[in-house]
Amino acid sequence: MKKQETIFLSNNHIKFFIILLISIAAFISCGEAQKPAVGQEDEIIVFADSTEFYNLENSLLTVFGKIIYTPQPENLFVLTRKDISELEKYRTRKNIIMIAPLNSGSDVSKYINGMLSGDVKNLINSDSITVINKYDLWARNQLLMIITAPTIEKLNQKILSEHENLLHYFQKISDERLFQSLYNEKFERKDIEAKFLKEYGWMIYVQSDFYLALEKPEDNFVWLRRSPGTDMERWIFVHWIDNASPTMLNRDSIYTIRNKVTSRYYRSSDDASHVEISDDYKTTLEVNFLGRYSLMTQGLWRMNDGSMGGPFINYTFYDQPTKRIYMLDGSIYAPKYYKKKLIQQVDVILQSFLTEREVKKEVKEDLMKQLK
Repeated sequence: MKKQETIFLSNNHIKFFIILLISIAAFISCGEAQKPAVGQEDEIIVFADSTEFYNLENSLLTVFGKIIYTPQPENLFVLTRKDISELEKYRTRKNIIMIAPLNSGSDVSKYINGMLSGDVKNLINSDSITVINKYDLWARNQLLMIITAPTIEKLNQKILSEHENLLHYFQKISDERLFQSLYNEKFERKDIEAKFLKEYGWMIYVQSDFYLALEKPEDNFVWLRRSPGTDMERWIFVHWIDNASPTMLNRDSIYTIRNKVTSRYYRSSDDASHVEISDDYKTTLEVNFLGRYSLMTQGLWRMNDGSMGGPFINYTFYDQPTKRIYMLDGSIYAPKYYKKKLIQQVDVILQSFLTEREVKKEVKEDLMKQLK
């Protein structure tokens, strides 16, 4: 009778063997129709060794745990560390980070090594790259970000030096997912979009539950509102200045223009008070907005009598072909709720803005049918 062989594996070998099987199954499943990624938009699952995560956590929180005030303090993203042995359970989440020094010997480091080619590993070891993004690897509309470097010290340095890019990648894919969930042609207010395009030379996506609250052609101003008179209002306005100069694109001008517009049109029902920019927590940054140089202003608005307030986001840019300054602005009034997700929704709508020359011919023809 043939003697039966028994193979004994250490706990570490068993764990790594399980991870390897998960990896093989995952890559085989890539050929199948992918399901949408799941989870909260603001949660990032972090696969990291517990000791390595302890040494990297402060740097990661500095980047991804950034606090915004709405006016309640809210974190942009929430980090949840998981052991790599739990990969099968969490691999279809929307946002994933795998992080470890490239050759530390931890299970996450071994996993990262198995995912990268020799050429990529050489670039990492030579300090040429640190971040590798993989999209739709295990689920649709998913971002898996691999962050690695030769040492834990280098890894901390790179996280902090690359903080704007790291945050941008997750914000961008989150905005794309959100727009897909918001956009529904069946409930689109094409009549309003067509009116804007024909009369003013631009368009913006209008959801069915927004309505045209105010239109002042003489002041180049339109105001869209959602759920007025409730405890969850959303306001969007578009204001433009003809025959403008790009020299007007500066922080002080933006504050002045916005306050002038809101003091005129964002007023209480008794006309006794108006909206203005609060001095608390306001920031203005240079950004690329739809391929244009733009100033993005975020902060809090308030009634000048202190009776109400909330967050706003504003993009102001110069459009060279039309020689216009455009100001696109979204505000939230929702005193009983956290507002981070709501302000992201109006932000995504602002990013649907197009000038007439940017509207595809077939889209324009379809919209113009709404006016017949």
